[in-house]
Amino acid sequence: QLVESGGGLVQAGGSLNLSCTASGRTYSTLAMGWFRQAPGKERDFVASISMAGYSTTYADSVKGRFTISRDNAKNTVYLQMQMNSLKPEDTAVYYCAAGAQYSSRDRNQYTYWGQGTQVTVSS
Repeated sequence: QLVESGGGLVQAGGSLNLSCTASGRTYSTLAMGWFRQAPGKERDFVASISMAGYSTTYADSVKGRFTISRDNAKNTVYLQMQMNSLKPEDTAVYYCAAGAQYSSRDRNQYTYWGQGTQVTVSS
């Protein structure tokens, strides 16, 4: 089970920290990632992280502004994404995903998905 939190309304230039709590299986052995979906658009890759957290990948649109991290606790994985210098085009529902064998931009590599958290950036 993946549960996201931390979304909300923020002004352009502001920051948010998204969290995802992953429990119920051994997510520590899986790569994880964040994707986002704006109204009328496809679900796009944002960032991903390897199972141990040593390797990260970012979409060009967020590189330098967003930082993904994870904490592999005993039975639960805590995935976070710090989002700085937010822009109106970052407005979307953000989804936590898990299941890839390695850090990947390809959403088809991910098996498990959260319900999403809304991020709205006003201009």
